[in-house]
Amino acid sequence: MKDKKSFVKGALCGALAILLIMGIVSCGLGARGSSVGGSYNSSKTDKKVAILRQLINEKYLGDVDDAELKEGIYKGFIGGLDDPYSVYYDEDETKMLMESTEGEYDGIGAVLSQNIDTGIVTLVQIYEDSPAMEAGLEDGDILYKVEDMEVTGKDLTEVVSHIKGEKGTEVHLTVYRGDNNEEVTVTAIRNTIQAQTVKYEMKEDKIGYIAVSEFDLVTYDQYKEALADLENQGMKGLVVDLRNNPGGNLSTVCDMLDLMLPEGLIVYTEDKDGNRQEMESDEEQQFHLPMAVLMNGNSASASEIYAGAIQDYGVGKIVGTQSYGKGVVQQIFDLKDGTCVKLTIAEYFTPKGRNINGTGIIPDVEIEYERDEENADADNQLDKALEVVKEDIS
Repeated sequence: MKDKKSFVKGALCGALAILLIMGIVSCGLGARGSSVGGSYNSSKTDKKVAILRQLINEKYLGDVDDAELKEGIYKGFIGGLDDPYSVYYDEDETKMLMESTEGEYDGIGAVLSQNIDTGIVTLVQIYEDSPAMEAGLEDGDILYKVEDMEVTGKDLTEVVSHIKGEKGTEVHLTVYRGDNNEEVTVTAIRNTIQAQTVKYEMKEDKIGYIAVSEFDLVTYDQYKEALADLENQGMKGLVVDLRNNPGGNLSTVCDMLDLMLPEGLIVYTEDKDGNRQEMESDEEQQFHLPMAVLMNGNSASASEIYAGAIQDYGVGKIVGTQSYGKGVVQQIFDLKDGTCVKLTIAEYFTPKGRNINGTGIIPDVEIEYERDEENADADNQLDKALEVVKEDIS
């Protein structure tokens, strides 16, 4: 590293790479005949690809990876839909996608973020009791090397793939830490990690606080455990924080809402043929205490399903700013060769029939986040949500 100071100075908060899904199915796609959807001419397309292949062979200056070229065809085909939520995943991407939806993987238990301008990778969250924590890694450490590979500017997916590995094996990481830019090298022993998608604590006045970062398969149990623990501590009200939660698994959020809502409709979807599928809650459990849900412009998809149902039933108040507005559902199709494709297959509607695609959830109490330069821990939106709940406690 030629200039450690400039390296660390560039380590600002980056954007976390998050995969959004709304359910998984498996199907085999047998491509035979000359058409897909009645408009795809296989013969004409194959001829054009052959011409492009010949031009590349004869004229292209750089190296050619045939496998990458083929994957590019598939990615481009789905990309032609011009739908930001429909994506083709190659084998490596499919493996990572499945790990992200299941919420379990073999690794060290650290969340990475990469600054899009500098390429610097930061450890933004170290899981409790994880191999990363046992090795001495800390939140805010700047990742310099994985083994002997410098990671700055590397694709974040590649960096993650080098950190993950077989349970019980070692991985060596070098980080820069603190204002003095101390260089620290640690050895972590990989283990099976369960993503920590739920954090909770009891705030003042016996108001419970649950933050949900995404809706994975592991999230329901974590949420249910948090809710039960807070109730056992004598909780008098609840704030559920869904800010910056991009969504996740449809069945997971419906199961979580079943713990909160009276008997009735949670959400329903409609596909291109008008077929309607309804998800419902039963009367076994529901939440009766004052409640608020925190949202912002990065709260999307399953987060909006959660907030929309809470709002429609009047179970709680939505606090914060208008949500993202993703009112469509994706399904993941297994292509039977280690790859998959995610396609938008339906719209969803809140219990009262609202489709929030492009508009989002409008908060009951609107408040913009205001950064306090003198107190990094200050959170005026959370303070407002706690205030709203406190006012409703009888």
